Amino acid sequence: MSFNNLDTLYRQVIMDHYKNPRNRGVVEGDALSIEMNNPTCGDRIQLQLKVEDEIVKDAKFDGEGCSISMSSASMMTQVIIGKKLDDALKMSRAFSQMMLGEDIDVEGLDLGDIEALQGVSKFPARIKCATLAWKAMEKGVQED
Repeated sequence: MSFNNLDTLYRQVIMDHYKNPRNRGVVEGDALSIEMNNPTCGDRIQLQLKVEDEIVKDAKFDGEGCSISMSSASMMTQVIIGKKLDDALKMSRAFSQMMLGEDIDVEGLDLGDIEALQGVSKFPARIKCATLAWKAMEKGVQED
């Protein structure tokens, strides 16, 4: 597949998550709740995680922001549900490395649609948008 076709496909995946967000809403019952914002462009996220026995049982988000921040939150919640906290944090570190343009070893990491955000690394001003939900998840897990 040519780069332009791949770029177009990635753009479509990002817009699909933006227009049809997965896991948007509120977790029922007890949950970690984390709020973060990106003052640079006004993105805001409220992330809720239900963690039992070191496993992410549910993850939901709400907020407002650009297509990159909201689609990244949608993608992240999809891939971390059912994962051990350690694995979710490994995914977060790998995602941060990907945003910095570093090569990552995706073996063993089920990144789902997240690879569609690879191109963001070419736009340094947008990296904070893409990593906002991930930083919120890390913060919530570390404070718990």
